[in-house]
Amino acid sequence: MRNLPSRLPRRALRAALAACALCFAFPVLAVGRAQQTSAQQPSAQKSSTTSLQTLRIPRQQAQNTAALDGIVRDSGFSNITIPVPGASLTLHNLQTGETFSSAASGEGVFRIFPITPGHYELRVSAHDYGPFVISDLAFQPNEVVTLEISLVTVAAIEARSRLPRQPELGPALSASGEESFGAYREFRHRLDSDPAYVLNPAAEVLPPIADVYNKIPDRWQLQQPEYRRYDAKGEYLYTKPRWYDPFNRNKFKGDEPIWPNFLGQQTFLNLTATSETFFDGRRVPSPSNVSTAEPGSSGFFGRGEQGFLDQTFRVSFDLFHGDASFKPVDWRIRITPEVSLNNLKVRELGIVGPSPLAGTNRFDTHAGLQEAFVEYKIHDLSANYDFISIRAGIQEFNSDFRAFLFQDEQPGIRIFGNLHSDKIEYNAAYFDLLEKNTNSGLNTFERRSQQVAIANTYLQDFFFPGYTAEFLVAYNKDDGGLHYDDNGFLVRPSPVGNVINQNPGIGPILHGIRVGYFGWLGNGHIKRVNLTHAFFQAVGEDTFNPIAGRRVTVNAQMAAGEVSYDHNWIRYRVSGFYASGDSNVRDGRARGFDSILDEPAFAGGLFSFWNREQIRLTGSGVSLTPPGSLLPSLRSNKEEGQANFVNPGIFLVNAGADFDVTPKLRAFANVNYLRFMRTEPLEFILEQAPIRHGIGTDYGLGLTYRPPLSENIVIIGGASALTPGNGFRDIYGGHTLFSLFTSVRFTF
Repeated sequence: MRNLPSRLPRRALRAALAACALCFAFPVLAVGRAQQTSAQQPSAQKSSTTSLQTLRIPRQQAQNTAALDGIVRDSGFSNITIPVPGASLTLHNLQTGETFSSAASGEGVFRIFPITPGHYELRVSAHDYGPFVISDLAFQPNEVVTLEISLVTVAAIEARSRLPRQPELGPALSASGEESFGAYREFRHRLDSDPAYVLNPAAEVLPPIADVYNKIPDRWQLQQPEYRRYDAKGEYLYTKPRWYDPFNRNKFKGDEPIWPNFLGQQTFLNLTATSETFFDGRRVPSPSNVSTAEPGSSGFFGRGEQGFLDQTFRVSFDLFHGDASFKPVDWRIRITPEVSLNNLKVRELGIVGPSPLAGTNRFDTHAGLQEAFVEYKIHDLSANYDFISIRAGIQEFNSDFRAFLFQDEQPGIRIFGNLHSDKIEYNAAYFDLLEKNTNSGLNTFERRSQQVAIANTYLQDFFFPGYTAEFLVAYNKDDGGLHYDDNGFLVRPSPVGNVINQNPGIGPILHGIRVGYFGWLGNGHIKRVNLTHAFFQAVGEDTFNPIAGRRVTVNAQMAAGEVSYDHNWIRYRVSGFYASGDSNVRDGRARGFDSILDEPAFAGGLFSFWNREQIRLTGSGVSLTPPGSLLPSLRSNKEEGQANFVNPGIFLVNAGADFDVTPKLRAFANVNYLRFMRTEPLEFILEQAPIRHGIGTDYGLGLTYRPPLSENIVIIGGASALTPGNGFRDIYGGHTLFSLFTSVRFTF
């Protein structure tokens, strides 16, 4: 054995080889690990082969072969081991000519097994290193030869070629006369004492299958073993299931079949229960009604402070059949009832109801059926989980990425699926809408005369990897008729302008909508820049618009765009929003954009005063903007009213940032600058001119906190304010409007 300039301790070398071999030779080690229990028994330490055979597990037999393993390192480092990855090793039997070859792993570890006993020549070569040859390496039966090989770089060989020969670095001559550069150390031990080397015997000598495997008739009945590695409290891999624990294995959360013998063993139940408490304290413009309470008073706007509390309970029963993988379910039945208890407290009369006798406080309860549908997979289109399914019943549907056009839970029929390994997704849906409860927004069991049809397709990696494009077509047919909300206010037709057209020859003509939408939207990222954009074109007609007082044709547009950039724990955002407005109320053309039933998560979303709060247009029976919308559509009510395309439109510029303060806590900051596109509809309704274009500046701050780092407990809080601009002051005055809200949601 040749001496090295620096040596690794034998114990350290064996430890390093054992650790590296785990990654390099996993298939063999996996079998060896399973046999480690028998190999570690005290009697196994004896040198007698007979004793070892008596304790050997069924698949192990006496070894008549040998093995070679070790590590290839760089000789230029004396204190640490620098491996040579990918080194090529070839064993050539000097008697029979038999050849074995292998390559070192990324850690420089190599292994050749099994080897026929005999005398071999070992050649080692690596890129940028000189060749290394061991001329005669002997292998005995049942023996492992471990080598620590040090190679010399080509640069070092060239540098030393002009110096006197150094024996420790070569070159030496092989049996064939070739030069060999480097050195090695050698260790030997018995093969059958190392559980990492196992030979599988022929099939005829294998033990009976009953001695090797445990038959489990139902894999879902496998129980996790008792396991607690540490005494400290915390989350552990193996936890016994409990019906009230949604975080671990739970039969009621779809982790295993609910009834093994009911409709097959692949039928699951996912039970989801949600409690949400929402409170909103706000100051919004309110008519004072002081002329009745205080005769002779000249005040028009009263105290606009309001407090709203809503407590909802929602339970979803989701029964589905599938194989609990990524494959779409074969069928599904889902039923979701929801109950709302809400209370509104205001400072002025005539707000909770049209009669002053209604007072200033209103408490209401309502129960609605938010989901009740059946889903069935029609066909699997490919082995990559492409499919086509149909869903019928009350179901949630979102038309686009940010819900600019339609988002609701309504009865309908939907066909959906995907193509080309989910690179293309598509939906075709038709909805026949239900009336909503005024104070809770939940479904009632009364149909309203409105139908909506939507078809869209999503194309992933459209032009750019990570960017998804959406193309959409929608149609809104709304024959609203005559309808009063649950508080007694007229909402269809809108109580403004000419409510009913009395045609002597035909009879009364009510407000009817026939409008189609065409949209191109996108969401994703282009390299490190996140991008969201949307464009909608609305065309159609309104059979009798109450503001215009006539039939109008619709030609309106909406556009939105957001660009954001992530830097460390902060996302910086800038965005813009545009909705066209109508400049001529009476010309028979409606150019103000309105949606079907939007709920936009854009320009601050919940944390924007303009987006979240409803602002009534005092002196009329409509709202300047409804709750949960960016559009100043002049609707009487967003959910129970009708779309109105004779409106002022809006232009908005937003800047904001999202802060991931901790994994559980996220903060938001937003600033919006808002302007009316046109003010002619406002001047016509209010009989006031001029009204300027500035709405004002909207500020918002918010926090989202998830204590268990999941969606099971979510606490949201925010504060926002609107500082009026010139146009807003022309209508309402200069008082700053504000809102403070909090939401606490618990989900099982």
